[in-house]
Amino acid sequence: MNALIIFSLLLALMLTGMPISISLGLTVMAFIVTMTQVPIESVALKLFTGIEKWEIMAVPFFILAGNFLTHGGVARRMINFATSMVGHFHGGLALASILACSMFALVCGSSVATVVAIGSIVLPAMVAHGYPMRFGAGVIITAGSLGILMLPSIPKVIYAISTNTSIGALFVAGLLPGILLALMLAAVTWWIARKNNYPRLARAGWGARFQAFRKSFWGLLLVVIIVGGIWSGAFTATEAAAMAAVYSFFVAIFVYKDLKLSDVPKVLKDSANMSAMLLYIITNAVLFSFVLTNENLPHQLADWLLSMNLGQHGFLFVVNLVLLGAGNFMDPSSIILIMAPIFFPAAMQLGVNPVHFGILIDVNMEVGLCHPPVGLNLYVASGISKLGITELTKAVMPWLLTMIVFLIIVTYWPWLTLVLPQMMHML
Repeated sequence: MNALIIFSLLLALMLTGMPISISLGLTVMAFIVTMTQVPIESVALKLFTGIEKWEIMAVPFFILAGNFLTHGGVARRMINFATSMVGHFHGGLALASILACSMFALVCGSSVATVVAIGSIVLPAMVAHGYPMRFGAGVIITAGSLGILMLPSIPKVIYAISTNTSIGALFVAGLLPGILLALMLAAVTWWIARKNNYPRLARAGWGARFQAFRKSFWGLLLVVIIVGGIWSGAFTATEAAAMAAVYSFFVAIFVYKDLKLSDVPKVLKDSANMSAMLLYIITNAVLFSFVLTNENLPHQLADWLLSMNLGQHGFLFVVNLVLLGAGNFMDPSSIILIMAPIFFPAAMQLGVNPVHFGILIDVNMEVGLCHPPVGLNLYVASGISKLGITELTKAVMPWLLTMIVFLIIVTYWPWLTLVLPQMMHML
């Protein structure tokens, strides 16, 4: 009964258009004041202690690193390198954008930042070369979602905090699935481009490819720093985020010199604003989790799910349905903070690996970013392409269906997710 009251109140507040973070906070306050004996002082205490976790520091650091990379010319150099490698195939510029999104995702950790950084450069170039804007936008919307699946990822950090899972193992676990998704998206792109005879670029020579690689090398080196540092034990995932921020600043200012020192305060301000927004959501979600735990609701819901005798495969199918449904009206961070503590106990009792479960949730978040009504990638691409959301929804459909197939693969083939962390002795 209490679970029904809590979630009904939360849903009612969200349906009014109220921001999710405030809806979470008001739900907690209303429930605590009217239906529990919990002292109101504990709410204020939880607001501070709830985010007193070392791992949470990774969030603002990765946001800062992503902003330096977005403004510092790294994306443009990665696009040039990708174009030199695959531009001569059918739909070469579109394929290059997928490869560039993959490389940028390895060092960024934000889907929206990936769409902005790559899309703002590639989409005008694609139109200039004769590609339909709808085709280019469909590619960028879905390829940009790789930003939360590849190595560093803010949703992975949030999941790790919610479930006490290894952040380093989650980072590495997304690498092979990310490569597979990039290949699947590239295959669909190539098929559509070949069918419609979209333009191809002239084949670049190996000399030009080497020069393009050399110019993008400093950005790609960040991948080695993050993975190598975590794997060798030189620093934790949170320290890796701090290293990424410092390194991105150094590359943008002193190596590529596309960002001036006078631009740094604006980058810091933008990063602080985004970090504050995310941390506010996390704080209210911690309060919400506190209420759920205090009422023993996660374990009650886990027992209820287990009593249905769905088995591991049936349970994961239900989780996917719920998460895909939630993606229709909530952003990834809010979904993870609310849903992960609810489903996690049942997943552990059914023998699901916590890292595999985290990547499964991550992929669901990817899909949610690419479809209406609140798919952030759609709105970012709409701002770049000047196309309406309805038109973009139709345009993205071939790649969105491909992502659904990919979700099924990730759900029922845990080896793909777990093999790298196991080889690196992270599990």
